[in-house]
Amino acid sequence: MAITNAASRLGTVAYSENNVTELRPNWTPENAKAVINAVYRHVLGNDYIMQSERLVGLESLLTNGQINVRDFVRAVAKSELYKTKFLYSNFHTRVIELNFKHLLGRAPYSEAEVIEHLDRYQTEGYDADIDSYIDSAEYEANFGDSTVPFYRDFKVNTGSQTVGFTRMFRLYRGYANSDRSQLEGSSSRLATELAQNTVSTIVGASGSNEGFAYRPAKGTMTTRAFGRSSVGSGDRLYRIEVAAVSLPQYPKVRRSNREYIVSYAELSNTLQRINKMGGKVASVTIAQ
Repeated sequence: MAITNAASRLGTVAYSENNVTELRPNWTPENAKAVINAVYRHVLGNDYIMQSERLVGLESLLTNGQINVRDFVRAVAKSELYKTKFLYSNFHTRVIELNFKHLLGRAPYSEAEVIEHLDRYQTEGYDADIDSYIDSAEYEANFGDSTVPFYRDFKVNTGSQTVGFTRMFRLYRGYANSDRSQLEGSSSRLATELAQNTVSTIVGASGSNEGFAYRPAKGTMTTRAFGRSSVGSGDRLYRIEVAAVSLPQYPKVRRSNREYIVSYAELSNTLQRINKMGGKVASVTIAQ
């Protein structure tokens, strides 16, 4: 049973019916290929994988039946590919958030969970910490040896917590988004909520509702209108939400959020101008 009847507006429609991917008895090479692609998509945060990056040796072991799906997930999470994408470039609290998302299909429920994994990483190392997710009773109960991890907290499940549903929206930003392209960069999404033991505000994923597609950095949001409707154009105005604008002759700023309000006639030129300035468009919505 879905937690919300408005899931389509929140961008969770792709997971309203959990299409579980697993290797069942008498599986075929095509089934193995589907599992491999599903693991890459989920464990690597929906990031684009080039052909040269594929872990062909591990793929062969799974296709030949020498390892099971759990072993494949474990190996991908311990691979240099995963570390390059998510370990080396992020603060460690962010790494733990992503490990929960990628390996258990949920957000952390408490600060104690984050501290536990941080301590294990510091005392036992990265591989031991990954094993603690994969070998946990929670992983066994939900995925076992044959099922690819999936997002669990978009539905009511045994052992899930309501806070997990709200916090998933701080980690999940839409089916077309990847964990390396989010506008908030490498910073933790949940550190404040976990420390205060509060529930996150649900901000719908990009394009799913009328809200912002990202949570703007405090104190950096400015407002500027390039112009109102020109003569002969319609009255409707559009709000363009932008991040990481870098103007010519100015030092690059890692994250600078801004919004522009323009008419339909100016929309295309404005988007081109933003692109030339190195900006990332978070969303385009009707302002009036």
